[in-house]
Amino acid sequence: MAEAVLIDFFGLKFNSQKNSHQVLLKTLNAVRYHHAAKAKFLCIMCCNSISCERDGEHNFELEASNGLSALLREFETVSHPSMAASLYTIKQKIDEKNLSSIKVIVPKHRKTLLKAFIDQLFTNVYNFEFEDLQVTLRGGLVKQSTEINMITDQEQEAIQNEIKTYLRSLPALKGELTIITSPLISDIFLHGFTTRTGGISYIPTLSSFNLFSSSKRRDPKVVVQENLRRLGNAAGFDVEKFYQIKTDHANDVWIMGRKEPESYDGITTNQRGVTIAALGADCIPIVFADPVKKACGVAHSGWRGTLLGVAMATVHALITEYGCSLEDIIVVLGPSVGPCCFTLPRESAKGFHNLDPECVRLFDSPNPYVDIRKATRILLERGGILPQNIQDLNQDLNICTSCHPDKFFSHVRDGLNFGTQIGFISIRE
Repeated sequence: MAEAVLIDFFGLKFNSQKNSHQVLLKTLNAVRYHHAAKAKFLCIMCCNSISCERDGEHNFELEASNGLSALLREFETVSHPSMAASLYTIKQKIDEKNLSSIKVIVPKHRKTLLKAFIDQLFTNVYNFEFEDLQVTLRGGLVKQSTEINMITDQEQEAIQNEIKTYLRSLPALKGELTIITSPLISDIFLHGFTTRTGGISYIPTLSSFNLFSSSKRRDPKVVVQENLRRLGNAAGFDVEKFYQIKTDHANDVWIMGRKEPESYDGITTNQRGVTIAALGADCIPIVFADPVKKACGVAHSGWRGTLLGVAMATVHALITEYGCSLEDIIVVLGPSVGPCCFTLPRESAKGFHNLDPECVRLFDSPNPYVDIRKATRILLERGGILPQNIQDLNQDLNICTSCHPDKFFSHVRDGLNFGTQIGFISIRE
């Protein structure tokens, strides 16, 4: 049974005859009869307001007008001239109620068009069921727009542009966009680490500068792309030349220019103007820079990747591919979960205890506390990176993501529907 019911009147223009309102009354009564008992959200989508008031030419019977007026109060009406604005507003209302099963009652001629918008604005978290809206047409009571059976490439582009234009108009949430940088990295590079402020994502655990879209999350790709566009504008990089790791929580590294693996937790490049990024939401986004050979890299280091040596795997890729020297490589650790909040089962924590007992607190407990940042520094130093070339204690970067919900996303704190921040770097053109 649907949790939400959406009736699409967007393409229908009701005229000001009494019988037209009777058609509307009949339609809404049928929806209420079949769905009101179970559905938690009943919504009408239209491009102009539905009114029961008298106009200059017609007087509606009091009974019909009062009946429709009372019925409309049981439905929430969303009225925008833009389909993108209407559907995005409805999505916000559905998300506020944490609903996912949606029935859409839509005129048959508009179903394909509506599906095209829904595909852009919703993810696989939502389950849609479509039902034809039966509207009796007599004497021109209801005017319908031209039937659309198939979306052309040109129409698809128009839909995408309408959505992009609307999302660009939305205000930033939770404050201004903030980029944290490191003084250790040379100005020949453009780099930074994002926080959670300044984007348009509105779902509490994703709000507001979420930079990763997944079929398992409620943030659609178009919202993440708009957040990324704003980051590119603020930081000064080209979003068309932006690449991020494809996380596997392992130690594979993609050397840009070679065949791209299916998954990898590190990237290296010496191409100017190309921005590479590592994701983080408790895991460490790490940025690498060699100002001598003008090469850079990023790595995503969770607890598994840390023990598997993804940081040094990225360093080795820089050395073997670009001739970098260990003493020239700068490594900056972005925001991550701290040892105050991160625990592992004792069996998993053993790897960190074996690396260095100082990486683990309360080791004899069932779930010891683990310091993945300290472990990463130890592995980098043992691998030959100079201690002074590793930045992991910067005041802005060495903040526990789980302890600071105002600044960072956190999987540990927020659960499965968590947002994502990134660390990024590129060589200036």
